Amino acid sequence: MTDEPRIPSASSTATRRPKKPLPAGAIDCHAHIFDQFDRYPLAGGRKYHPASAPREAWLALLARLGASRGVQVHSSPYGFDNTITEDFIKAHPRQLRGVAVVHPDIPESRLRELDAAGFRAARLMDQFSTGATTAMLEDIARRVAPYGWHIEINITRSSDWVALAPRLRQCPVPLVFDHLGRVRGGEGVDAPGFAVVRRLMAERDDCWAKISSWYRLSDSGAPDFADMRPLVQTLLAERPDRCVWGSNWPHSGFDGPLPDDVDLVDQLDAWCPDDRVRQALYVTNAETLYRFEPA
Repeated sequence: MTDEPRIPSASSTATRRPKKPLPAGAIDCHAHIFDQFDRYPLAGGRKYHPASAPREAWLALLARLGASRGVQVHSSPYGFDNTITEDFIKAHPRQLRGVAVVHPDIPESRLRELDAAGFRAARLMDQFSTGATTAMLEDIARRVAPYGWHIEINITRSSDWVALAPRLRQCPVPLVFDHLGRVRGGEGVDAPGFAVVRRLMAERDDCWAKISSWYRLSDSGAPDFADMRPLVQTLLAERPDRCVWGSNWPHSGFDGPLPDDVDLVDQLDAWCPDDRVRQALYVTNAETLYRFEPA
């Protein structure tokens, strides 16, 4: 495996800021770091070798966007070794929270350490076999429930939600649908998988959606990603109290031109002009979900 042929530097070094400032206390709920490879080795069998995406660059991006807090989602190239994410969020206990990748057999003492470090969820990801998948849903839910964690799920195709729905209804912990439930713009709001996401968010008061990664789910493409607008606006209209925003920096594995995160924030704001919804999306919903102190 070789490094990706580009690095996520454009958004980190530019100076332009969003047209409309984010609300005070804004939280980026989905980002990853890849750095200090000698100290934090990548897992064998990983599906890709990430380019360098230093923690300092993401913190600088937060400042540029006007976000003061963030959530680090432990990334698949590290497998079940959460150390890089753990060390980072422990260094910024008021500013950062984490989403871990845990095995059902994780020792209880290790779970306690991760919780104390600031992790608030476990991630299941069906695209890659180096970490936890939805096959482990019930076993991992049982392990993390005593800590008040939720489970964040990134499936392969939006249609996968249909078969998962009965198990999700019985899940004893809160659920987060990663990246808009991964419904593609070309599928539209009537896609069967998106219908499951919407139904579960209506039925359960502890289901959440991440408004993130629409640029890579769009079939109409840049610069407007217009086919994603109805999907985003549907979730914000139906459950404005259960949506959170994430940059998905550093956009690893994206085949198109790397987006400028300010452009993405400007676009989302154009789709969501209501200030009350903006406050919930960028600040208060995430404070509740990840147990941040109120801004």
